[in-house]
Amino acid sequence: MITFEYPLSERVRTLLRLEDLFDKVAYFASREGAPEHHVALITLFEILDVTGRADLKFDLVQELERQRQILLSFRNNPEISEEALAGALREIEQSSSALLAVQGKIGQNLRDNEWLMGIKNRAAIPGGVCEFDLPGYHFWLNRDPEFRQRDLSKWIEPMMPVREGLGIVLRLLRASGRPEARVAEHGIYQLMLAGRTAQLVRLRLSRDDAVIPEISANKYALNIRFTVPGTDLRPKHTDADVSFELTFCNL
Repeated sequence: MITFEYPLSERVRTLLRLEDLFDKVAYFASREGAPEHHVALITLFEILDVTGRADLKFDLVQELERQRQILLSFRNNPEISEEALAGALREIEQSSSALLAVQGKIGQNLRDNEWLMGIKNRAAIPGGVCEFDLPGYHFWLNRDPEFRQRDLSKWIEPMMPVREGLGIVLRLLRASGRPEARVAEHGIYQLMLAGRTAQLVRLRLSRDDAVIPEISANKYALNIRFTVPGTDLRPKHTDADVSFELTFCNL
């Protein structure tokens, strides 16, 4: 199965982008090659740009506190495992504390590093980080992998409370929905929302179907148009019926 997610709010859009970027940083930083470490650093700069556009720390702490209050209402419920509930509450409280302990803006440790900011500025220019442009960066890329990994860990670590906080929020958001089987007749599916509120739409397809959903939505309707890759990889509308799984998620 392939899962496609479509955010219905700007906040969730930002969280999904950050989740993707943090996953990429973790993957490339764990490798040993200089090209992989270059990608990890460039991706870290992208995280810096995304987190600098909104008061993300406040939003995450506020949402975590809201979820904590909801979980507290489940105490002494015989249908809820007290052990699991205590574990979830502990995880939320630890994440909130870590976020509140972050001093200043998220990623301020990177902004205060003139060497890194010099690389970031050059990286905005196509081909701008060649060895003749940044000999110091070329030297760093040719150091031992263990040395580069230590530096990357040092730069990434202060931002980890954000990754952990958004991970909790997105996990709870995804778990809030109930999947429903749907069919798009002749590759088209439309649903009038009729007051239904959601922050995220999740759509799951069989890999064997080889179709691509194009999703659009507003507060009134959800529209999905299924396409297939053409010979030049440009999508073409399919007239076939498509079965899929649809989930509306809302915290």
